[in-house]
Amino acid sequence: MYADIVIDISHESLDRPFQYRIPESLVGQVQPGMWVLVPFGRRNTQKKGFVLKLGTKANIDPDRIKELTEIISDDNSSDKIRIALAVWMYREYGGNLIQSLRVVMPARKNVRPKQVSFLVRTSDEKRFLDYLDIARKKNWKGRVRLMEALLCRDYISSAFARQQLKIASDAIKALEEEKLIQIETKRFYRSVLPKESANLEKKQLNEEQQAIVDKLISSYQAGVRTPALLYGITGSGKTEVYMHLIEWMIRQNKQVIVLIPEISLTYQVILNFYSRFGEQVSMINSRLSDGERSDQLERARNGEISIMVGPRSALFTPFSNLGLIIVDEEQEGAYNSEQIPRYHTRETADKLAQLTNSLLLLGSATPSIESFSKAESGEYRKFCLTKRAVLGSCLPNVQVVDMRKELASGNRSVFSRELREKMEECLAKKQQMMLFINRRGFSRVVSCRSCGKPIECPHCDVALTEHLGDKLVCHYCGYTKAMPRSCPLCGSPYLAGFGLGTQKAEMMIKAQFPSARVLRMDMDTTSKKDGHEQILDSFRRREADILVGTQMIVKGHDFPGVTLVGILAADMSLYNCDFRSSERTFQLLTQAAGRAGRGMEPGNVIIQTYDPENYSIQTAANQDYESFYHQEIRFRRRMQYPPIGWMCEVMAVSAEEKLANQWIWQVQLLINKRFCDIIKIIGPSDAPIARLKDMWRKHLYIRSSDHKAYLEAMELIQEITEQAAVQKVSIFVTVC
Repeated sequence: MYADIVIDISHESLDRPFQYRIPESLVGQVQPGMWVLVPFGRRNTQKKGFVLKLGTKANIDPDRIKELTEIISDDNSSDKIRIALAVWMYREYGGNLIQSLRVVMPARKNVRPKQVSFLVRTSDEKRFLDYLDIARKKNWKGRVRLMEALLCRDYISSAFARQQLKIASDAIKALEEEKLIQIETKRFYRSVLPKESANLEKKQLNEEQQAIVDKLISSYQAGVRTPALLYGITGSGKTEVYMHLIEWMIRQNKQVIVLIPEISLTYQVILNFYSRFGEQVSMINSRLSDGERSDQLERARNGEISIMVGPRSALFTPFSNLGLIIVDEEQEGAYNSEQIPRYHTRETADKLAQLTNSLLLLGSATPSIESFSKAESGEYRKFCLTKRAVLGSCLPNVQVVDMRKELASGNRSVFSRELREKMEECLAKKQQMMLFINRRGFSRVVSCRSCGKPIECPHCDVALTEHLGDKLVCHYCGYTKAMPRSCPLCGSPYLAGFGLGTQKAEMMIKAQFPSARVLRMDMDTTSKKDGHEQILDSFRRREADILVGTQMIVKGHDFPGVTLVGILAADMSLYNCDFRSSERTFQLLTQAAGRAGRGMEPGNVIIQTYDPENYSIQTAANQDYESFYHQEIRFRRRMQYPPIGWMCEVMAVSAEEKLANQWIWQVQLLINKRFCDIIKIIGPSDAPIARLKDMWRKHLYIRSSDHKAYLEAMELIQEITEQAAVQKVSIFVTVC
């Protein structure tokens, strides 16, 4: 009997399982999911390992397989729970178990702890003064300076002694040998918190908010852990509900994870939480250094913090007494992992809540169709906030502008007449505005007017995007080249950019309104570590009149001075090759509109579109989620799309197009053969981007209303994945 074992999961260099023989005395006792002790390396050093699976077949010469030593108990309940979560993710989302383990228990980097050493006076005062007299008589200048500094305080830092007092190490060593001082070292954690808190006053809950908090607390005390959906219009005060719940959880000695979809939201959220909870809160995100990230996880592991805020990776914080998981803006696509395993944070958080007996609270003004469907069926509890939290504040006035009529009337500008008029009015009143376009760069595509061909990326099947500075950039692989003077295909000099991006929009705004102060927020302007914070903080301090940007400006931000929101191209996400395109358009437009009029001044929203009759645009303009939901769920029910049925995308990726084709057809044939009509297959075909970073991509979709058959199909795909890997073909599964 053999066991496949991962050695020391926390070590980044050991990324594959090793096979060990199970001794006869432990056969039947060793099970997947257990910690064991095994000999490892040339010296057979005893290492802790985790059992992945058991088998009867040796992968190598049996004489070379070492024997596992013993089963060990591990008291770290947090590790046990995260391992159970990894096993669930592996079964639900595919990949392999090691990949899931690496997500929930990321490798610890070789980071040196941040430490500060102090020189501490240890002798009594008389002996200390007697020695000081001797030092003065013998003219030991360094010792005298150090001892005089220690006369008025019990300790000083070693850095201060060396840099400010100019004390040599010999003088320190001499006083240490005389047992007059000793060197003490203290561990300091790298701070990721704002330098100053926002000094925000604790807000009084309104009747709706208080009723929801009371119900959630009383049901929690009664042992109810059914997930809850907090559905409230934009500006209704969901964050304040979170704050009061967290406050109560901390009084119960419970810990809390708060998930947010975008790094751009981290600064505002952490500022609010820090003002309320101080050092009990920390954050984690991809912009932190290895040292900063390591320190925050260590603080969580040691129970030194109670609240962790961050994007989806914060879900795996090693808390040992978790009580509440909050997923804010739960509908966001950013919660879908693009790395294997391609898990969804909402579903994974639900499983973690079950494993830890915690409460899962989902919050959104535009819930995902899946979550609202579960709330309608009773699988989730639903709580509603129907009015804005700021007294006197109301939803903005929304106007949909038909850009076809603008074009017919001779207006070829990116700004409709209505939007330009509102912008002038807003600037005259010295109010702020946000302009949203969900595409960065200058022009979407550069093409030749002679042959009509766009300039494409040599590594991906996409057109290059024009950026200021006469450069072309691939937004998928990062390839960059200078703008050519002539067409690479036909040699024509007539090259032109088409489409609109944030850079061009910024340039047009400055040309139309030269006195306006403009900030741009997109991937290009926020690439530095503190890029998001600097732009948002500047706008919050009213140092700019107009903030133009991509979707990162319209999600969750609260700027009371913003009275106008302009959506320059509402159709941009409407016709993507994705059955969720209407849902995403509705969510984006509703969230964008919700940024206006959050203070005492009324807000206005202008939605510019070429398809004003579309139901997602009409319902977004009316801020009417339920009407949108009922229309969308009818479409999903008719097509058996999620949440009505189960569906996933299977993609084969290879450096050779022939191999990618061969294996995606193999998946199709095997599923058809085993499941016949129970599993519906769409495809195979080229992926929307058939070549990405020089890798060919072929895909298909599988869909079923039979969950058991769907899971069995996933297991079959996993077997095919292992076979394909031998030919260096990767097969990915993305749950829809």
